[in-house]
Amino acid sequence: MTMQTQELAAPTLSKQEFAQIRDLIFRIAGISMGQAKMHLVSGRLAKRLRHYGISSFGEYFRFITASGNEAELQTAVDLLTTNETHFFREPKHFSFLRDQVLLNRRRGRAIRIWSAASSTGEEPYSIAMLLADCLGDEPWEVVASDISTRVLEQASSGVYSMARARELPRDYLNRFCLKGVGSNEGRFLIAKNLRSKVTFLQVNLNEAFPALGEFDVIFLRNVMIYFEQQTKQRIVHRMLPLLTGNSYLFIGHSETLNGVTDAYRAVQPAIYQKTRS
Repeated sequence: MTMQTQELAAPTLSKQEFAQIRDLIFRIAGISMGQAKMHLVSGRLAKRLRHYGISSFGEYFRFITASGNEAELQTAVDLLTTNETHFFREPKHFSFLRDQVLLNRRRGRAIRIWSAASSTGEEPYSIAMLLADCLGDEPWEVVASDISTRVLEQASSGVYSMARARELPRDYLNRFCLKGVGSNEGRFLIAKNLRSKVTFLQVNLNEAFPALGEFDVIFLRNVMIYFEQQTKQRIVHRMLPLLTGNSYLFIGHSETLNGVTDAYRAVQPAIYQKTRS
C-alpha cells in the first residue's frame, strides 16, 4: 500500500485570537492593526506554529506570553513589525538633505542623523552614502534603529542581493559597495569604511528613548501610519529634545503632522522643521 505524506493544514486565526495578538503588539510597539491585518498576522506567524508543533494561534499566544519565552516573543514582534524598504526611497528627501541641510551646515561640527525605523538598513546606508559623498573628510555619523532584532542583524551585515543594486546610483555602487564573488555571487556588500560610521541599535519608539545625543535630521518615515494619534504625539514630542536648533524631521509622504503637534512647521511635503522645544 502506498502511503502519501500530507502537510497539516495551517490553523485558522480566529477573531478572538487575532484580538489577543493585536492588543499585545499594540502594548509592546504601539502599532495599531485593523481587521484587514488578520491575513498578514496569520501568514507571518503560521511558520512559527509549525516550528513548535503548535496547533492554534491561541496556544502560540499563551506560549509567547509565558515567562521564559521572551526570545520567541521578540521573534513574533520582529515578524509583525518588519516593513518594506529600499535604497534612496522618496528621492526628494535626499535632495533636500543634500541641497539644504548639508549645504547650509555649520562647518567643523559633526553632522548626526537618526534613521529611527531603519528596517533592513537601506535607508541609513543611503544617508551614509550621501554624507560620505558630500562631506568628504568632515565628521558625520548615522544612528540607525529598529524594534526588530532580526532586521538589525541583517542590516549590520551590509549584505544585499544584486537586484537591489538597481536602486543605487552607479557612482555610489562603485564607490561604496563591493561585488560578491564565489559563495557571495549575486550579492553586494556595503564597504567597511561606510558601515563603520553607521551605528545600529534596538529602539522601541513606543518606550522612553535611550541616550542618543542630538541630531540635525531625524528620519521617521513610513512608520507613523501604523500608530494611533496618541502614540504619534508621544513619539514626535519625545524627539523634540533630540533635535538641534532648527533641525528637521522627515516623515513618509503618506503621513502628516497636521493635528499631531504644532512644535514643527511644514517646510516641504513630508519635511518638518523644529520650531520649539
